Amino acid sequence: MDVEVGVALLTGGQDRHYAFGLAMALITKGVHLDFIGSDELDSPELHTTTKIRFLNLRGNQRRDVGMARRASRVLIYYARLIRYAASARVKIFHILWNNKFEGFDRTLLMLYYKVLRKNIVFTVHNVNAGRRDSRDTRLNRLTLKIQYRLADRIFVHTEKMKAELQQEFGVCGSAVTVIPYGINNAVPDTDLTAVEAKERLGIAMQEKAILFFCAIAPYKGLHFLADAFKQLLIENPDYRLIIAGYPKGGCGQYWNNIEQNLSGSIEKGRIIDRIEYVRDQEIETYFKAADLLVLPYTQIFQSGILFLGYSFGLPVVASDIDSFREDIIEGRTGFLCRPADPVDLAKTIQKYFASDLFKNLKRRRPEIQEYAKVRHSWDTVGEMTRRVYAQLLV
Repeated sequence: MDVEVGVALLTGGQDRHYAFGLAMALITKGVHLDFIGSDELDSPELHTTTKIRFLNLRGNQRRDVGMARRASRVLIYYARLIRYAASARVKIFHILWNNKFEGFDRTLLMLYYKVLRKNIVFTVHNVNAGRRDSRDTRLNRLTLKIQYRLADRIFVHTEKMKAELQQEFGVCGSAVTVIPYGINNAVPDTDLTAVEAKERLGIAMQEKAILFFCAIAPYKGLHFLADAFKQLLIENPDYRLIIAGYPKGGCGQYWNNIEQNLSGSIEKGRIIDRIEYVRDQEIETYFKAADLLVLPYTQIFQSGILFLGYSFGLPVVASDIDSFREDIIEGRTGFLCRPADPVDLAKTIQKYFASDLFKNLKRRRPEIQEYAKVRHSWDTVGEMTRRVYAQLLV
């Protein structure tokens, strides 16, 4: 007889696509959820679906408010979260993301959950984001180590992430489960066609549209794509570059430098930039208008943008690093290039546009979507996750 499972899904008030996909998958497996969210994560399904109790503890997270208002919002949220934890009847707390104060979350808040005798599951999307962002410190590694040791089970998305947890932080291998990254199913996908999407963005059918879509930060390599794009235009003026996203905190000058680099040497109109938060309702326009998604990252463990692209059947050119090697099939779903090398990136983009993958793109898009569904279905993710929950309750 299956164990009845009740879980608090602690989202940190962010990453709606992953949190929504996981929640919907878990309830199909019989899991009862307390979904701890925010205005940003709210959606009708979370209120009308049985087995989900949506608790908006985080509330509004708008960025256009003063520091005093931000501080009070965070403190109120922590007070609500601590009060909820003390009264929660569910025995499993599944942390998808930490909250605002990483050090507090990794140590005192984790200890508080343990005192309450909660079983803690922690999904690790980045083993050490501080190192990735060149902000690593002894304190960062220490608090990470404490959180990893206090968690009863840890979920990662790749074998390499599991190995790093064991080697760098001494985590026992039996406490780590590798679970695929679920393909995005929270973004609307209407009957909008590629032709209509291109028309919306003013892209001609003969033009080759390249998409860079994500938060802008140095490790995501947009500066390498900018240099590669300039090289591409020398040989063929029909390339268009779409940049959609906003600079991560502290990366404003990084984007300004790229913008100056591009504006000083590229004909106006060759680049479509939407330097802002892109709403879910607008995302499909970019992914259907594009002929190629480019991910020139220098460091990454797993990228939700890759699977967002796959959900629209969009081929990818990405750096030959980490999980990209495992998730991109050369010539079938995309191509790999040398990291931090704009010359090779430009050559790989040219290789793609000369390939059968691009020439038969209309037919190949559904094949890419099917590949992603089989390899990264939420059904698989939900079942693997439920099994771990059940093991913790035995």
